[in-house]
Formats: sequence, structure tokens, C-alpha cells
Amino acid sequence: MRSDSRSANPTVSRPLHDPRTDGLRVRSCLALPFDHAPSSGGYSCPTLPQPGNTRELSGLWFGAGRDLASMVRTSLFIICNTHSGSTFLHNALATCRLTWNLPYEGRRAVGFVGPDLLTPIRSGRPWLRPCRRVWAAEPRWVNAITDAAAYDWPRTRKAWYFQAFAKAPRPQGPKPSVFVVKTPHHLCILDDLVAHFADAKFLFMVRNPYAVCEGIIRHFRENPGRSFPAPVPGEPFEATAARHVSVCLEIQRRNLEIHGDRGVFFTYEEMCAAPERVARRIRASVPELDDLNLRQRLRVKTRYHEMLTDMNARQIARLSPAQVAVLNGVFREYRDAFDAFGYTLMDRSGAT
Repeated sequence: MRSDSRSANPTVSRPLHDPRTDGLRVRSCLALPFDHAPSSGGYSCPTLPQPGNTRELSGLWFGAGRDLASMVRTSLFIICNTHSGSTFLHNALATCRLTWNLPYEGRRAVGFVGPDLLTPIRSGRPWLRPCRRVWAAEPRWVNAITDAAAYDWPRTRKAWYFQAFAKAPRPQGPKPSVFVVKTPHHLCILDDLVAHFADAKFLFMVRNPYAVCEGIIRHFRENPGRSFPAPVPGEPFEATAARHVSVCLEIQRRNLEIHGDRGVFFTYEEMCAAPERVARRIRASVPELDDLNLRQRLRVKTRYHEMLTDMNARQIARLSPAQVAVLNGVFREYRDAFDAFGYTLMDRSGAT
């Protein structure tokens, strides 16, 4: 039975973890698909039923009623920066018949134990409040995210497994065995993931830094109540975003040097231009994903519901010459990271 605190209208949904409230509204596992429907404005997965469609529940398995600790053979982590295409990739993986998935980022799961960037004031770290999507821009923010003592992975894994969902398998078919997690901050803690998930594999991805910066800048401008225009006092936000993106490129380069043999690397641009080729490489690394299809129409947050499309050109076109100049002022300090991934600096007119 659902909680009485739920709206009487079943089509009205609320986010499971809302930092504007005084605490978490813990739902039962069966309520999760409704709480994360597209109308909630939160994270959503394409295989979850729409509000009020209870018949689709019969086509899903939920971790709350399964022993995932014995079923999961591979923990697959999507390792990339925010605004880099990970939501589409995650939602595509969620359509595979042998994947367990979360209907939101791993750090948003009830029971996740780690650095709290959503409600840092309640956690006693108000100085983390401004970092949100630019957490790599300041060393102290990176240090907070990489503090191993702040995590409790056994508890987090149990929470993740409890809230996971999968497609119900055929009666005599193989059972879901690949657990998929997407959280941008995992970019910084691969050593911990390897230490606590012996079966860990990674999908490494990067995207054009200018397009990533535009997405971050636009998010902050469109959400003034939830974000902060100047996380670093006295510095243009564009410069903060550029440093965050540049540091993430450097971290990703080190990740590939150390853990590249545990997964597959590709760029956002490659995924958009040659989705079948990228899917084949992923399937080669994780054979259980033999039905992975990147050529399908999927919902991405609440903004898009379309085929995989390279959004770089339209996003970069939104940057003014003045913004490009600020970004370049930071990017020039990280030319090695740009070169490592084949990205080049733009001139002030926007031409490459």
C-alpha cells in the first residue's frame, strides 16, 4: 500500500530526493516508477511504466524482492563528466534484457553513503554548496569527493540493489546480471570502485569541452533557485565551468592510463556518428549486452525524446564571442588534456 503522503492524483509525481525538503520522502520500491515519471522533472528511464500504468509492473523485476548480491556478475559504471551524453547511454542500457538499473543517478539513491552535494548544509559542509555541477573546479571540492572515509560502499550497494529494476526475463532465459550505475562524480574515484566492486567494468566517455561548458552554463542560468552564478567569488562563472571541464579531462586521461583495460573508451561525437560501432565495442567488453541498441528513440531527462543526435553544433553556437574568450583563457592552460582527446581551441568568432 502506498503512503498516505502521496498525492491523491496518481498522475502527479514528486522526486524521491528533493533537496528543498527537510528530509527524504522514502517510497516503497513499487512506487519508484511512478515517482520518477517524465512529468516529475527528474531523472527518468525509458523502461519504467508511465503514471497509473500498473499493468507494466508485471513486466519488471525489482531488486527489493531479489538477491542481487548473488545475481550480479558485472558492475558497469558510466564514467564521464556531466552534460556529456551519459543519460542517453544509461537509458539505452536500461532497455537491455540483462541489466539492472537505477531510475536516477547513484548518488541520488536513498541510502547512498558518500559526500552530500545535494544538501551540504544539513551534512555540515556548507562550503560544498556552490560546487554542484562544477565540483572539479576547486581542489577542496575534489578532495571532498575523493575522501574514501566519506563512503560506505557495503551500505550503498545494498541500497542500490534494493531500488534497482530490470526487465522480467523469459521463464527459461538467463537472469539479469549486469548492474549499471551512472554518477558523474565517479570520474574521480575509480580506485575505490575497483577496490569495492571486484567485477567493475567502465564505459569511459568524453565530449567537446565547449559543448559541455555551454550545458553547464545554461543549467545554472535556467535554475537560479538551485544553482549559484558565482561559485568562485570574483571569477566569471564561465571560467569556473571551463576549469571544471578541463580538470575532468585530465582526470579521465589518468583513468584511462590506470584502468583502461577494465572497459571501453569512446567520445560522445563517436557515439553519435557511429552508434553501432560503439555498441559493438561495448558488447565485446560486456557480452551480456548482446541486445544493446544505440539507434533508438529515448527520453533524456525532460528535455528530449528523440534518436541519438549530436547536439554539439547547436550548443556551441549559443556561446557568445565573449564567453568563448573566457573559456579559452582557461583552456589554454590545459592544452595537453585537449590534445590527448583530439579537441582543439576555438577562436573568438566561434570557428575552430
